Amino acid sequence: MKLENAVVLVTGANRGLGLEFAKQALERGARRVYAGARDIASVKLAGVEPIALDVTKPEQVKAAVERIGDLSVLINNAGIARVGGLLHAGAQEQLQDHLNTNLFGMLNLSQAFAPVLARQGGGALVNVLSVISMVNSPMLAAYGVSKAAAWSLTNGLRQELREQGTQVMGVHAGFIDTDLTRGFDAPKSRPEDVVRQTLDALEAGALEVFVDEVSRQVHQALSSSVYLQDALAR
Repeated sequence: MKLENAVVLVTGANRGLGLEFAKQALERGARRVYAGARDIASVKLAGVEPIALDVTKPEQVKAAVERIGDLSVLINNAGIARVGGLLHAGAQEQLQDHLNTNLFGMLNLSQAFAPVLARQGGGALVNVLSVISMVNSPMLAAYGVSKAAAWSLTNGLRQELREQGTQVMGVHAGFIDTDLTRGFDAPKSRPEDVVRQTLDALEAGALEVFVDEVSRQVHQALSSSVYLQDALAR
C-alpha cells in the first residue's frame, strides 16, 4: 500500500498522533486526506479536509462513507484513555466508555468502509493499538481491556478482509508524547517517529508494527510468565 495518490481518512485527527498521521500522509503525496474530529473547528492543519466524525455515532459514520466513496486508507486512531483500575465503584461505566470508543468505534468504521476499500482494490486499514494491548496495568486497566479487545478485533478483521485484498495492520506503542499522556511520568516516543515507522511499515506491506523498544520487548516476552508477572507488578 502506497500513500502517494491515496485517499486517506484519519479518525481523531485534530491533535496528537492523529494530527501527525494526517500531516505525514500529505507529505507522502496522498491525493486527499480527511481529518475526522468531533469538532471540525478544531482541525487546523492546512491541506486536509475536515469531517465531523464521532466514531460512536452511526449517523456520522454513515455520512462519512457517503462523502468518501473512494477511500483507500483508513487509519483508526481515535481513542480515549482514563486512569483507574477494575475494582472501583465506577469501573463498569468507565470500561463501557472505553469499549464504545476504542473497540466499537473501530469496528463501526471498519465495517462501514470495508466495501469502499474493496472497490479500491483492497486498500488498507490501520488500527492504532498499544503495548497495553498485550499486558495490562491497574493504572490504565479499562484502557488495557479495550485495547486488548481491539487487537483481537484487528486480527479478526485481517482474516475476513484478506480475500478482498485489504491490508490490515496493527500498531503497538508505549507512551507517546501527546495530550493523551500528559501527566504520566514515563519515557515517551515522539509522535513524528511513531507515525514515520507506521507508514514505512504500511508501505512495506507489514501486518503489525512495534514502534518502540518497550512494545518490542513485551511482544518478544509474551511467552515468559516471569516477565509478565514482573510487568504486572510494576
